Amino acid sequence: MTVKHLNTPFTLKNLELKNRIVMAPMCQYSVDAMDGVPNEWHYVHYVSRAVGGAGLIIMEMTDVDPDGRITNHDLGLWSDEQVPAFKRIIDEAHKYGAKVGIQIAHAGRKAEDAVQPVGPSAISAGPEYKTPKPLTVDEIKVIVNQFKDAARRAVEAGVDTIEIHGAHGYLVHQFQSPGINVREDEYGQNYAKFGIEVIQAVKSEMPADMPLILRISAIEYMDNGYDLSHSIELSKQYLEAGVDVFHVSTGGEGPAGTRKPGNYPGYQVPFARAIKQALNVPVIAVGMLEDPKLAEATIASEDADLVAVARGMLRDPYWAIHAIQAVKGEVTPPKQYGRA
Repeated sequence: MTVKHLNTPFTLKNLELKNRIVMAPMCQYSVDAMDGVPNEWHYVHYVSRAVGGAGLIIMEMTDVDPDGRITNHDLGLWSDEQVPAFKRIIDEAHKYGAKVGIQIAHAGRKAEDAVQPVGPSAISAGPEYKTPKPLTVDEIKVIVNQFKDAARRAVEAGVDTIEIHGAHGYLVHQFQSPGINVREDEYGQNYAKFGIEVIQAVKSEMPADMPLILRISAIEYMDNGYDLSHSIELSKQYLEAGVDVFHVSTGGEGPAGTRKPGNYPGYQVPFARAIKQALNVPVIAVGMLEDPKLAEATIASEDADLVAVARGMLRDPYWAIHAIQAVKGEVTPPKQYGRA
């Protein structure tokens, strides 16, 4: 058996990555005109990580509705007018060998700047949040269609993959959580139903050979939150609906209760491994993996197929190059930086 390493290629459908390193999606809260359009900050931010050697860049949470943003300074893909600015970034990142995905989402009850946030049920995310308006079935269908339209725009912008945000307490997560979704209709009887409809809508706009990623919180930390068995069951239904890769995180649904998230490198890796083994599906591990040797070990031990680095790439745009150098002893940098 060939041992896989951080710097080995990864191929799934038509997505061919030069290495196993993913830039995790991280909100920049830097849209300056409330129009959801990426600006020069986003251009430099993402292109510099492409220069820095990342195999896959997943652009930050990009919302399908203006009132589905966490804040009014977040990116959006609710209008065709937003597409060219994304395309400019993606085209430039491609020049440096990076592939680019985009994370599409709706914040639901965590939409801080919405006059009236929405959710599956009238349960707020915490004392500092507004109480959401429960969505009607007709309103749910509208949001599913918004995901569909956002996926079409992402494809027009030239993405190599799309990630649906089903983690961290945003709308897809809210529907899949028994502690947040207390509906008595079909969307409360099957916690995966909304996610399945979003997946199918997004897939309908994607090329058949483009893989779909779904980010999922494997466990919740609020008291009486769901556990790994629940997320595995959800993931099975999502896999059947069309997901190709799971990006495995945890929590984010609200204030932690008795169970607390880990605060040590690699604390979420066992959850990624569990979903990978249960479903026999590629997974991305994330969570304090910026130590190159830990990232390397995560791939070499087959705990995950890809590793996503978030804060480490905020600190160092060239983290990927430096990590490969640290574990391999040599690296091929951009020719312009060869003298370094």
